[in-house]
Amino acid sequence: MTAPSADRDLSSEALSRKPLRLVFMGTPRFAVPSLERLAGGPDEVVAVVTQPDRPAGRGQKLRESAVKVLAKARGLPVLQPLSARSGELAGSLRSLAPDIAVVVAYGRILPTDVISIPRLGCINAHASLLPHLRGAAPIQRALMAGDSTTGVTIMRISEQMDAGDVLLTRVIAIAKDDDAASLADKLSHAAAEMLADALDRLAAGPVEETAQDSSTATYAPPISRDEGALDWSLPAEQLERLVRAFRPEPGAFTLHDGLRLKVLKAAVVATPSEDAPGSVTIRSDGAVCVACGRGALLLEEVRPEGGRAMSATDYFRGKGAARGSRLGAVRASA
Repeated sequence: MTAPSADRDLSSEALSRKPLRLVFMGTPRFAVPSLERLAGGPDEVVAVVTQPDRPAGRGQKLRESAVKVLAKARGLPVLQPLSARSGELAGSLRSLAPDIAVVVAYGRILPTDVISIPRLGCINAHASLLPHLRGAAPIQRALMAGDSTTGVTIMRISEQMDAGDVLLTRVIAIAKDDDAASLADKLSHAAAEMLADALDRLAAGPVEETAQDSSTATYAPPISRDEGALDWSLPAEQLERLVRAFRPEPGAFTLHDGLRLKVLKAAVVATPSEDAPGSVTIRSDGAVCVACGRGALLLEEVRPEGGRAMSATDYFRGKGAARGSRLGAVRASA
């Protein structure tokens, strides 16, 4: 059974429906378009729940989440419980008596005592076509795998991670030059429109929901910085996908002259290299190519450890690098 598509025109009844009391739960930039869309009505956002301010940057100053910044600008009440399981969040929600809770990348698993409070339950926007790529990093994992499509799923929140019944789905194409930022932007805006559609449907009455086939589920665990290490024995196509999946953060990287070198932008070279993996070739036009296990990678933009982003040509010219230079494994402690 296929979940309903989100691509449809809203009825006049949906546009004139009774507003819902809505609690929005989200944290990163990905959730911002959804909050922006839902705060514009017709529903009443009675509270925004986001994670506590975190130290960030070299100065480790407390930084507000992207969702909190928008909520404050909109004059919306903000809740920042230290834990979703401490009882604090459940108590706050009971006092608010919401009709529904909308979750977009909140970053915390909700316990049963929270899920059961809203009259119409809790729904979530997930950045994949469930049950494919359940978990924390579906965007990066889709890029790393070389998927040609992904999508957004609006689902019920259940106790099991990303396993709830599906309300809506929308397929989104992955462009050859998409990175984690550009793909997240597409998906986040699709999620915003789909959530508005889902709320209209739920406000109108019972909605058709489709159970996921967990036997076909795949998973997208959180990415780690160490996964960004470029293993030059791998095919160039796989390394190019890794560079895009880790752009802009945390960044793919290698080792040069004993220091970490982030590779921010790269392309697969049409002409394969016969050099040993990791060998650097400087072409006559200054372009920098690195031999891989199959093919070669053209480095376009890099950032040296402690430095600024620059073209790979400028970086290697400044290093006086010549043919035969090698890029290698990253320090275990890097």
